[in-house]
Amino acid sequence: MKRRRFLRVLTRGIASAALLGDNVTAWAQGPSLPKSGAATKYTGEVVATSAPGVSPEAIKIGMSAAFKGTAGGLGTELYRGAQAYYNEVNARGGIYGRAISVVALDDGYEPIPCIKNTIQLVEKEKVFFLSNYVGTPTLTRALPVIKQYADKHLILVGNFTGAQPQREAPYGEHIFNIRASYRQEMMALVERFWQSGARKFGVYYQIDAYGRSGTDGVARGLAQRGAKIVAEATYARGAKFEDDMSPAVKTLQEDGVDVVLCTGAYQGCGAFVKSARDLGWSIPISNVSFVGSDAMLSLLVKHRNSTGRNYTQALINSQVVPSYDDLSLPAILEYRADMDKYNPTVPEFLRDPKYTAQKYSFISLEGFINAKVVVEGLRRAGRNPTRREFRQALESLRRFDLGIGAPLTFGPEQHQGLINVYFTRVEKDRWVPITDWNAAVKA
Repeated sequence: MKRRRFLRVLTRGIASAALLGDNVTAWAQGPSLPKSGAATKYTGEVVATSAPGVSPEAIKIGMSAAFKGTAGGLGTELYRGAQAYYNEVNARGGIYGRAISVVALDDGYEPIPCIKNTIQLVEKEKVFFLSNYVGTPTLTRALPVIKQYADKHLILVGNFTGAQPQREAPYGEHIFNIRASYRQEMMALVERFWQSGARKFGVYYQIDAYGRSGTDGVARGLAQRGAKIVAEATYARGAKFEDDMSPAVKTLQEDGVDVVLCTGAYQGCGAFVKSARDLGWSIPISNVSFVGSDAMLSLLVKHRNSTGRNYTQALINSQVVPSYDDLSLPAILEYRADMDKYNPTVPEFLRDPKYTAQKYSFISLEGFINAKVVVEGLRRAGRNPTRREFRQALESLRRFDLGIGAPLTFGPEQHQGLINVYFTRVEKDRWVPITDWNAAVKA
């Protein structure tokens, strides 16, 4: 199907409102390059280019994410981390004299707005490429739209989801995944819990493509050991921390599981942890990186202060980036310095007044790392890049040192750069790396 007809049919089917209505999305552009920086830091010739989103002054990147609502902290922190790095790059003269500018749209962690945003970013904003999308239910629905622009060499670089569809045909060639997958996270968690003696695994997940993706990883990890998931419980996307998840807790409790592996967002999963501990169930509970560990911890600590109960004992979360407290890593020092220096905020009309930004977080660190990859790709693409040259530049990255102790590698047939999975627990109201697994899972 021709692209215009495909998009016309798609948008007709998903909404009767105007495609680019202000009630659906709002856009934000990053800070422009300081003129003094351009003059003193870069003196080479920059000429006009025919590539979309590339002008003599700026390179425009498109982002669709949740900035408001129950998942608003995810997009907010990813944006902030990336913007901290872009701000520093811009202050130093940008990319061959061009400022990096981000056009950010709010999709509320819902598929239809994400589809609309993607079309708006490409057709109206004419961005050079897409980056830092948030969520499986959103990105998986946007993948067919992105694929429709294959002849225009449109790609997406870095996304806050570890699901499989963007890693496999027919969409994998259009997406550059930087983080490890949910399958890798869950299989690593299964391995660690199995080694510690757990045999009866329960799962609690958001009932959508994201939740099923994480649960699939658990099932695969157990299948390698001749075992199966013992019990399942679900919740609907958009659940709040205040919700009572005791029915889900009791379902898993009655089946006598040894551990619960969760795939969800910080409010829905935090509500499950809260309900489990309020019922006196001290079983180990784990979450994958997407949950938003720092936002969830903030909710649990605040609730603890009102009830006096401990909600973080035997709480284990996997991560796909190292600890932001590991000062032995050069990228962590750089990340903290840039976050302190710029303290980025999302534009006012994207800001959720109910959400308080984290000083540092695993999510903003991931956004920062994504931005480092983007900048290196743009640098290698040359002074007047095309989309094809940018893609080739990313595919030229081999064992690229990000400063996190794990080199990144892309290639024409390899569009996932990192595979590392890290494990964390809570100590003194902070997430810390696990050094003793048996102690970490002790109730």
